[in-house]
Amino acid sequence: MSEAPERDPYGPYVCRTREEWAKLTDSIPVHVTEEMVRAARSSQDPIDLDQVRQVYAPLTELISLYVRHTGHLYDTTHDFLNLAERRTPFVIGVAGSVSVGKSTTSRLLRQLLAQTPGHPRVELITTDGFLYPNRVLAERGLMQRKGFPESYDRAALLQFVMDVKSGAEEVSAPVYSHLIYDIVPDERIVIRRPQVLIVEGLNVLQPPRRRMDGFMSLAVSDFFDFSVYVDAAQQDLRRWYIERFMMLRDTAFRNPQSYFRRYAELDTEAAIQTAGEVWDTINGPNLTSNILPTRGRATVILRKGPRHDIEWIRIRKV
Repeated sequence: MSEAPERDPYGPYVCRTREEWAKLTDSIPVHVTEEMVRAARSSQDPIDLDQVRQVYAPLTELISLYVRHTGHLYDTTHDFLNLAERRTPFVIGVAGSVSVGKSTTSRLLRQLLAQTPGHPRVELITTDGFLYPNRVLAERGLMQRKGFPESYDRAALLQFVMDVKSGAEEVSAPVYSHLIYDIVPDERIVIRRPQVLIVEGLNVLQPPRRRMDGFMSLAVSDFFDFSVYVDAAQQDLRRWYIERFMMLRDTAFRNPQSYFRRYAELDTEAAIQTAGEVWDTINGPNLTSNILPTRGRATVILRKGPRHDIEWIRIRKV
């Protein structure tokens, strides 16, 4: 009697190695330059030109196919309903852990998608702007749970995405500063009817929650047309976080305005210990409890190896 196959933790996906994935397309007219990669790359991310061509160019074509066929469905549905409204934006969610490289992925997709047929206007928003201000987090005892779902103004984020998706002419969002580690007072970012909107954040793939009255609420992910989860082994994520912390200790933390200025004076051993404790008490538990469980809800999973290289890609089959 044969053994039962091991349960696939990634769900209903087809998997391709990076080499197999790179061969899927060479037809989309996107131009990738070293300058573009350098501009999109986070300080810690070593992604190079070849990886962008092999991974992100095919991913861009796949998303472009989704955009085009979603548009056909939109037109057909509106014809059936005798509606004449303009098509609303195509919304992409990008999720993943702290230090995994979500920002690099989001910025690359923004630049590449803008080169696809029709040259759509692509905007990028991060959910950091929807964190509660530190004053509110402190009042609610949530400063040590910053980044957890409850630390966000989820109602405001949901309303923002709903307004964009419904075709509002202008929608604004708060601005977050990593320097001061807080919302910037009286500053907003304005989104004006993009063809494509990328929403990047730790928890953007969270499922709906049950309300007090027993009904299910809406979730931001309900309004996504496509989603990407950037994945990596937890031991690599922890190591990358510590490496990033050490790099910031010698750079951004030394800015007198930095919220983390006190960490700039730590010696190497104390800095490594502090970064590890932050991961073990905040970022790691948030990943395990809230972020990682949403991986199976993504359209595409990009899996990174120990050196930040994307080694394989999983694409949802249904």
